[in-house]
Amino acid sequence: MPQYKVRIEVKFKPGVLDPQGVTIKNALHNLDYTGVESVSTGKVFRVTLEAQSRKQAIATAEELADKLLANTVIEQYSAEIE
Repeated sequence: MPQYKVRIEVKFKPGVLDPQGVTIKNALHNLDYTGVESVSTGKVFRVTLEAQSRKQAIATAEELADKLLANTVIEQYSAEIE
């Protein structure tokens, strides 16, 4: 069965406060990077998995994100083959 390397990105949904992003933005301003308007944080997971097709690999990666990697109440995710 073919192996696929999948990149899963998890980030806050629009409108959800990102306290770490706010802290980073403030720290950058303190370092005189005053042009930084906003910072958002997230997580990236790189998963190697076996699947029959690219479509199945993406579906499996989305299932992983939905069941374990993301808190779907406040986070959204995307998956793509690398």
